[in-house]
Amino acid sequence: MAATILHADVDAFFASVEQRDDPRLRGRPTVVGVGVVMAASYEARAFGIRGGMPGGEARRRCPDLIEVHPHFDAYLEASRALFDIFERTAPVVEGLSLEEAFLEVGGLERIAGSPERIATRLRREIREGVGLPITVGIARTKVLAKMASRAAKPDGLLLVRPDREREFLHPQPVGRIWGVGPSTAAKLHTLGIETVGDLAALPELSLIELLGTSTGRKLHSLAHFREPAPVRARPGRRSFGSQSALGRGRRSPEELDAILSRLVERVTRRMRDGGRAGRTVVLRLRFGDYTRATRSTTLSRATAATAAVVLPARRLLAGAQPLIGRRGITLIGVAVTSLDPRGTGVQLELPLGRARGEALDDALDNLRERFGADSVTRGPPRNEPQSLAETRRSVS
Repeated sequence: MAATILHADVDAFFASVEQRDDPRLRGRPTVVGVGVVMAASYEARAFGIRGGMPGGEARRRCPDLIEVHPHFDAYLEASRALFDIFERTAPVVEGLSLEEAFLEVGGLERIAGSPERIATRLRREIREGVGLPITVGIARTKVLAKMASRAAKPDGLLLVRPDREREFLHPQPVGRIWGVGPSTAAKLHTLGIETVGDLAALPELSLIELLGTSTGRKLHSLAHFREPAPVRARPGRRSFGSQSALGRGRRSPEELDAILSRLVERVTRRMRDGGRAGRTVVLRLRFGDYTRATRSTTLSRATAATAAVVLPARRLLAGAQPLIGRRGITLIGVAVTSLDPRGTGVQLELPLGRARGEALDDALDNLRERFGADSVTRGPPRNEPQSLAETRRSVS
């Protein structure tokens, strides 16, 4: 078997989101949580600060520590953006938490390159599109992939080739095995078992007697590079979305309109590929002063048509233009929620059959499939506002 499983994990997720959104925190020891540390940046971890530590102890270890209150809306927004990229990257994604997932990329070599190349591209897209550092481990099994990502942190990539598994795994402390907690590690230490290599030298029956049937068998299999559990897809998704980080420069209404159109195109194409349609269009903005705003509107019927989503999205953006003018804008995101399976909740229009806009969507999708995602772009139809300024006039 080849090493085709990726474990992708954002480094110090909560703290990294705060440092992304507030440049004053970058490169400085930062913790999320006042009173008790919820998450610590790597600069804070250098002082021995960890999650769950009392705030007073953290401040004693690092007098220059910066404490910030959590912003859960920002973490959820970042998580959605992460998983949007994960699901564009691999056909099977198994989420573990807000910021980490397994991705099965086997069979993609001809269209996307080797697993290592896919992982390199994934890290770049997340850095550019979400603004967060992410570490990726690549291996033949989930446990090895997760251990590889731990070994590569922060902001790294590590491939464990099948012929190097023993060299990588057996020197690792037993406590590094995914699923081995402090209690199990302590039991193993009492027998002088410090490394995975020590564990592999024990007969399976000895491990069963010490740890019980389930845990003993599992650890014996893992120590011998056997793990039958495949990557399992997440439950049905609730939304499709995409976002773009804009930096801190000024953006004209025309530029924002073009960015918004590309995001809607990307979202609706993925909806069509997944056979889904939705009724609620959501616009997410992050401003230059680090504040955020979310605007939404619900359509009369579920759709996956680009033209049906882009106009309400433009209207939402037009309504936020006064705030953008005062505060600047650093991120724009679009999502479609209230999903139906495409064709079950979609109201047909007369004449019955596929609408002209849907036929255009199909034609553009086919062109992009053949010649690449950027091979063709959509201009606004003649009966649709040509720019954000015209959209504003049409709704005022």
